[in-house]
Amino acid sequence: MNSKEHSSNQTKQAVMQVGSIPIRNDVILAPMAGFSDMPYRSICRELGSGMSYTEFVATEALIRDNAKSLKMLRYDPAERPITFQIFGNDPAIILEAAKRIEQLGPDIIDINMGCSVRKVSGRGAGAGLLREPAKIARIFNLLSTSLSIPVTGKIRLGWDEKSLNYLEVLKALQENGAQLIAVHGRTKDQAYKGSANWDAIAEVKAHASIPVIGNGDVTCVADIERMRKHTGCDAVMIARAAIGNPWIFARKDVHEVSFDEKIAMVRRHFAANLEFYGPKFGLILFRKHVAKYIHGIAGAREMRAKLLTAESVGDFEALVAECEQNKLAHEGATPAAATSKQEWESCSAAA
Repeated sequence: MNSKEHSSNQTKQAVMQVGSIPIRNDVILAPMAGFSDMPYRSICRELGSGMSYTEFVATEALIRDNAKSLKMLRYDPAERPITFQIFGNDPAIILEAAKRIEQLGPDIIDINMGCSVRKVSGRGAGAGLLREPAKIARIFNLLSTSLSIPVTGKIRLGWDEKSLNYLEVLKALQENGAQLIAVHGRTKDQAYKGSANWDAIAEVKAHASIPVIGNGDVTCVADIERMRKHTGCDAVMIARAAIGNPWIFARKDVHEVSFDEKIAMVRRHFAANLEFYGPKFGLILFRKHVAKYIHGIAGAREMRAKLLTAESVGDFEALVAECEQNKLAHEGATPAAATSKQEWESCSAAA
């Protein structure tokens, strides 16, 4: 981002306020384990994501000063506003962890109440907290009265279809100092199956006195405005659809991104990964990104297999150069690829 663009984003009118913190864009990268690290967040933030959420970090690990967990909270000052997302099920431990990481200078601390993975939710953390609204109230009361920065929460609609208690959880959050709620329109049992319930997100917004971020089934640029109109939410959070497509934060669908832009982003993101993680893990952790970046390009299947098995940074860079030299033009995408203009224009119909 050049200085002129950065200045423009800084002076842009806020779409919402989290405590005293202005959020100036209405589309935000979701916190995703294994994806929302500093290299990728920085790219998405530059392209227009309204603020940065870290990957979720276990509170138990933070109070032990676990080095790997603390590294997940590293951030570039250009990412601000930066939100540290944490998870746990013990109010005292959550408070201790929050106090420790507050010293690292985040703008916001967020409590994850949406993770559906069994090893998290099954022990009462993540979406497991949704079964205990009273505990949620205690946690937020402790945090909001003990920290000097805003505290927010990300939830699902409930544990399952028989326990859709999102309004009860909203009440617990609002009455105990939460400054924002992000709502994934699915239950814990749904995980990522079925359709997100945008009507429920609209219901949360109708009852909320704090900003609401809607999340779920936003797969293309048109869906951003569709969700905002349908739910009235203050901002839209994008998760899986942003993987390999950071341009969505610049209101640009992947079919509009040229082959040259994709290759340039692969190189840039890969270099950032190497700098952040070192050559071994930088290469390994970038593989899941590159598989998405090249999706829809003619010859992608063959190239993907090579890229995912590259054993060194040099081998990987040589394959990227080969891809460029072969001029695998974006316009040569196969009919089966889900990146044609017609498919993207109709993507919202399935949401």
